[in-house]
Amino acid sequence: MDDVVIVGGGHNGLVAAAYLAQAGKSVRVLEKLPHAGGAAVSASPWEGVDARLSRFSYLVSLLPDQIVSDLGLNLALRSRAASSYTPNGKTGLLVERTPGEATAESFRAVCGSLDDWERWQRWYADLELMAAALAPTLLEPLVSREDLRACVDAVARGRVWEQVFERPIGATLQELFDDNLVRGVVATDALIGTHASLHSLSANKCFLYHVIGNGTGEWKVPVGGMGAVTAELERAAREAGARIVCDAEVTSIESDGRTAAVVYGSKTVEARFVLSTVAPSVLGRLQGKEVHDEPGCQLKINMLLRRLPALKSGVDPRLAFAGTFHLDESYDQLETAYLESAAGHVPSVLPGEMYCHSLTDPSILGPGLEGHETLTLFGLHLPASLFEGRNAELRDELVQRYLDQLNAHLVEPIQDCLAVDAAGRPCVEARTPVDLEEELGLPGGNIFHGELDWPFAETGDEVGRWGVETDVDNVLVCGAGSRRGGGVSGIGGHNAARAVLERL
Repeated sequence: MDDVVIVGGGHNGLVAAAYLAQAGKSVRVLEKLPHAGGAAVSASPWEGVDARLSRFSYLVSLLPDQIVSDLGLNLALRSRAASSYTPNGKTGLLVERTPGEATAESFRAVCGSLDDWERWQRWYADLELMAAALAPTLLEPLVSREDLRACVDAVARGRVWEQVFERPIGATLQELFDDNLVRGVVATDALIGTHASLHSLSANKCFLYHVIGNGTGEWKVPVGGMGAVTAELERAAREAGARIVCDAEVTSIESDGRTAAVVYGSKTVEARFVLSTVAPSVLGRLQGKEVHDEPGCQLKINMLLRRLPALKSGVDPRLAFAGTFHLDESYDQLETAYLESAAGHVPSVLPGEMYCHSLTDPSILGPGLEGHETLTLFGLHLPASLFEGRNAELRDELVQRYLDQLNAHLVEPIQDCLAVDAAGRPCVEARTPVDLEEELGLPGGNIFHGELDWPFAETGDEVGRWGVETDVDNVLVCGAGSRRGGGVSGIGGHNAARAVLERL
């Protein structure tokens, strides 16, 4: 009998496996795909093209330094040259990584004054204080709402808690900033992978996790792509003694709370504990329960370019695309896209954001690709229901529409910059929520496995000591669906491992 069987070999499962194996426990990881890594992998999607793209998840912020240190991971995470650029007709809003005079002048050009720039600086200074106070608690047992508020209030003097945790983020942004474009740049962090109005607290939860990562909220580029992150986690787990079995799809889990039986293929393995990295709804089905999925809402487009296109604004594309390039993401455009998609319609204007990995990390481009660049686009407010019955058709339509919207800001069409594969086809691929369910097993293509949760325990909230517990004592959730899960963080894996080690 194993001490622990982990269902799913994504990054959280590998984190849990490494911690548990390093503690001397017998661990078996069962992964249905031919390789470990889940959605955090690198791959070349085009025939004869040696470009190792972060095919699904693509940036790192929430992975704590403590996990990297504890597991002895050899990782390099690089800062991008700019934080963001948002085109706006003949000009655009440039936010430097360390904001200075260029950022101030950009705000003046877009807004007509420096008022929003001054408010921006105060707002993000407060968010940094909140992040520094809150991030360490993510690797500790859950605290109460009251205790977490006291932690935040102690550093941010009470302002941030109400703005982030109690009032809809849309109302906060409307109060803080005058300019519609500035509001939208801030608001996008509340909507990545989340289908919600900016006047819903669901958006606040998404915003919170996007601005507290590792105590700074900075989103960094993993050198070597996301596959380098999971490769290091797999190495740490295997070297510690964990067994990782691929092509091993689990079909059922039975447990009496003391021991569990996990079936995969024609085999059954017994364990004292089962950790699940799959979505809670998938876990429920494996246990024979009636459950419902919470579908995802995004489109991911990967591209390889022969060169970056020039911008009509005259801004250096190596700066504009190094950070997050916001495409049609003003506050009003974001809210309109939500309302249209919630009503069952494809948004009339598609909000999305892009960045160029290879500007920060050229190592992902192999021989013969000198001068080439990657481009990744993440489209918002495209729920899975829109793709039902017409996935391929709508996918192709949306790719063309996004490229056309981008072209409105370019000197030359992006199509003229695309590289081609060995068969002469443009190097463009897209993945919808339907595709993510088919390829990765994410129910409804939800990248968070469900709605994100607040990182605290409410009064009467039955989430357990670590936020990983279920209604079966020895079956724990350790993936994105755990409390404080979501994103490439390893936090769910860490916390599940800690919960097990307290009992073994």
